[in-house]
Formats: sequence, C-alpha cells, structure tokens
Amino acid sequence: MWLVKMVKVNPTILRWARETAGINIDDACHKLGINETKKLTARERLLVLEEGTIEPSRPMLVKMAKHYHRPLITFYMEGPPIKGERGQDFRSLPISYPNEDIALVDALLRDIIARQSIVRAALEDEEETEKLNFVSSAKMSDGVPRLVDFIKEILKFNINDFYKKDSIANAFAYIRTCIESKGIFVLLIGDLGNYHTDLDIKAFRGFALADNFAPFIVINDNDSKAAWSFTLMHELAHIFLGQTGISGASDDFQEERFCNDVAGKLLLPDEELKRLEIKDVTNKSDLMMQITAFANDRNLSCSMVAYNLYLSGEISQSTWLDLNDAYRNLWEENKRKNRIQSNEGEGGPNYYIIRKHRLGKSLTSFTQRMLAGGMITTSEAGKILGLKPQNVQRLFEVQSWK
Repeated sequence: MWLVKMVKVNPTILRWARETAGINIDDACHKLGINETKKLTARERLLVLEEGTIEPSRPMLVKMAKHYHRPLITFYMEGPPIKGERGQDFRSLPISYPNEDIALVDALLRDIIARQSIVRAALEDEEETEKLNFVSSAKMSDGVPRLVDFIKEILKFNINDFYKKDSIANAFAYIRTCIESKGIFVLLIGDLGNYHTDLDIKAFRGFALADNFAPFIVINDNDSKAAWSFTLMHELAHIFLGQTGISGASDDFQEERFCNDVAGKLLLPDEELKRLEIKDVTNKSDLMMQITAFANDRNLSCSMVAYNLYLSGEISQSTWLDLNDAYRNLWEENKRKNRIQSNEGEGGPNYYIIRKHRLGKSLTSFTQRMLAGGMITTSEAGKILGLKPQNVQRLFEVQSWK
C-alpha cells in the first residue's frame, strides 16, 4: 500500500501574499471573515495562521486566494515566487497612493502575461505564424512625424473614416479593427472580475506587451469612452517602439510624452486642428464649449483636443491643465449619474456579450480556432478568455455586441 505525503501550507507565503496584495491585518480579517473569539482577537487569529501555529482550513485558503489575487497552489510553494518581468513602469504615483490599488494592477499584469504566454505558445505551434516586423521597429530618435506616418501606413488608417463614424464607440471599433487585423490583441479590462476590484485610471490607463508574435494592448475601460481611442494609439506607439510597460494618468516620463504626441497627431493632424479657431475666445466656459463641439464632431476626447492646442502653442500649459481638470470633473460627474441610472434600470446586455466585446473579435476567434483544432485545452481557453472552462462554449455561442 502506498502512503501519500500530504503537502502542508507554507505559512510564510500567507503573510507574503497578504502584504503583496496591499492588505493590512485588520482589513484582511474583515475580508476573510475572521472574527474574535473568547481567547483571541481577530488579529491574533490571523497571525497564528501566518506564523504556522495553526493550519488554515481549505475554505480559508480559498478565501485568501480570492482576496489576495493568487492561485490556490501558491500557498503550497516552498517560498514566494520570483516577481516576473513586466516591462517598464511609466507611471508617477504619489507615495501615499493606496498599496491595495497598486496590488490590484500587479494582479492584472500577472494575469495578462499568463494569458499572452498561452497565446504565444499556441501561435508558435502553428507553422504559418509569421513574425510581426513592425514591433520594435521604431526609435524615439526618429521623431513623432515619422512614426505617425509609419503607423498610418501599416494600419491603412484613414482619419476621415474615423471622423465619419456615427458614434465614439464605432470610431473606437474602427481603430481596434485596424490594429487587430495586424495581429495585435486589444482588450478592455477595468477590474479583476467584480466592481470591488475596479482599477483606478491613475494607476492603470493602458498596458502594452511588445511581443513579435503575440503583442497585447490592454485599455482600462473605466476611463471615458472618448479617451479609449487615444489610449489605444498611445499604447500602439509603445508597441512600435518595442516598449512593454504600463501607463497611468501622468506624463512625467519622456516615453509617455512621446507616445502622447504620436497618438495626438494620429487622431488630430495639425491641418485639422487649424479648423478650431479660438483666438477671439476670452473666457474658459466659451473655450470649453468650442472645444467640446469640435471634439464631438470628430469622435475625439475633449482633453485630447485641448492637449493638442497646448502642443501647438495656442494655449498655455496652465490653461491646458485647467481644462483637463475641468473635463475630468465633468466626466466623473456624468459617470456617477449614469451609474445611478443604470442601477435604477432593468439591466444591460447579456454578460457574455459584454465579455466578448471586451475581449475583442481577434482574441475570441483565435481562441475558438485553437480550441477547435486541438492546439489548446478548454482550461487554457478559459484562462485566455478569463472564464471558467465550462463557460467557454457559451461565450462562443452568443452574438457579438453590435
């Protein structure tokens, strides 16, 4: 008869997982449902688990895996895993920025990199897969105009087609289709599965994974829909520069300013910006009205138009920053009102329709093709799509969001 040796939980992993999730002891007790007893406080009960005095139950480990955003198997490892390569960090976050929000973004990056590795492995198994030579083909020293022209040439991107779309959503879909047709996967992700894990745009606006076979771009869809197109072009510039990394709301880094300039010129060429005449505008409210009308007619972000006015020297930096804050406040107020109206309504589209839209046609169809051809397992398909394996087929069967 064979004796099976039971693998025990490594208590040092419990503390490491909590701390890297940015959760203090008191908050962890609340999230995990650990209450005080006659002999021990809630804090003491968690500490005896982390010190290894008591073995955590299976249900407790499941809770820890959920709230610490770690796979269950992590708690049985001999030691904390080495932090994987995630590219460059182009953000400038204040020291006081919440650790838990930073940890949520770290969890997202781990998830995206894991998804991309499965996609890349499947592509490598296909004999017809070709290297995407435009990835890492540009340098900042080439200058903004040259990269703008190169991107337009590769994508066959026509700004007038973008302007003619009947909505901001369809204009974004046009750019997304242009980019996905070149082998880049574009995802919309704003949380880790529920609204309790919403990702703040200050900590994460976009992420580019510059790979020559399976490049990924991820956009935080908590941002305004008008900003998605700009963020997508910004992250695309990172792909062409060969820069894997995460972007936030700031532009303190030279690379961020360069990619902002590229995105701005792609979506609003100088000759088009000249159509906006503001020389006779004397107050802020009138300026905002003119910019808003101009932006809405072209499916653009008002903040992006204001940014281009600053780059062209039409307005000062202080005016641009003031306008940017004003537009951000307006957007946040509208978002709050829409959330209230949504809660009072009868509900939105089917979950799987929304999920399919966020994943994009390219990643969804690729996963379906690989699964049908036996190149990946159902579990791997679920990982790529962010679904449980048993729900993969259901997503394939729903109609895409028109």
